[in-house]
Amino acid sequence: MEPEVFVDILSGALFVVIKLVSAIVVPGLLVGLVVAVFQAATSINEQTLSFLPRLLITIGALIVGGHWFTQELMDFFTGLVMLIPEIAG
Repeated sequence: MEPEVFVDILSGALFVVIKLVSAIVVPGLLVGLVVAVFQAATSINEQTLSFLPRLLITIGALIVGGHWFTQELMDFFTGLVMLIPEIAG
């Protein structure tokens, strides 16, 4: 039961979290950038114009990537369960 095992588990968990969060947030950021450029070019200062497309893209990313998100979490959890004998022994 060495500390390196726990560091590896923590770094793996952080990597999974970063992958899942970036798959949700990055599309919303890109759409927000496009809408901001459009608003700056046309001088439209409507708040809902920037919020609604980001919301729809974020929900779409959750719907499209939901299976992948679940599979990634299940793979990580399965890996943790397989490490139990190594950690306990």
